Amino acid sequence: MVSPKQNIRYTYADYCEWDDDTRWELIDGVAYAMTGPSTTHQRISGRIHGQLYNYLQGKTCELFAAPFDIRLNADEDDDTVVQPDLVVICDQTKLDDRGCKGAPDLVIEILSPSSRRHDMLLKFQRYLKAGVREYWIVDPDSKTLSVHVLDNGRYTTNVYGDEDIAPVHVLDGCEINLSDVFA
Repeated sequence: MVSPKQNIRYTYADYCEWDDDTRWELIDGVAYAMTGPSTTHQRISGRIHGQLYNYLQGKTCELFAAPFDIRLNADEDDDTVVQPDLVVICDQTKLDDRGCKGAPDLVIEILSPSSRRHDMLLKFQRYLKAGVREYWIVDPDSKTLSVHVLDNGRYTTNVYGDEDIAPVHVLDGCEINLSDVFA
């Protein structure tokens, strides 16, 4: 096993050879080391996971938590692999033993100081380009949720506070109680 070096363009094949001691993401061929999540981050992830898991019982869509590889352009350059905090995938043909090939239906990222810029700018653009239908950015500091819904090639955005109930647009009838998430 090896670790990536700076100033080199990588592919998914390279990514599969890297040391497992560090979590990595690969965006447009550039490797990014990921830091471990905080306790607050884990609490929020678990609370959202619980609500989504309960809703998805008996349905065809599946929920996955990080670490879970999403190969956003697996059929093209195969140079982008992300590990969002939570994803929902409804098209079972996108799933294989290594994760997801293509855009999930819902991606949820929980911000941390080290990932804020990365999640809000770089990954936002990659998710939009890949056609992720709904992208959530959860901000533990401000206790807000920004929901970006794909509409004609652009994201429309709604922001919810810690007392709101947020609809999941890609899951008909699913709502997330944010007072429980941010408790």
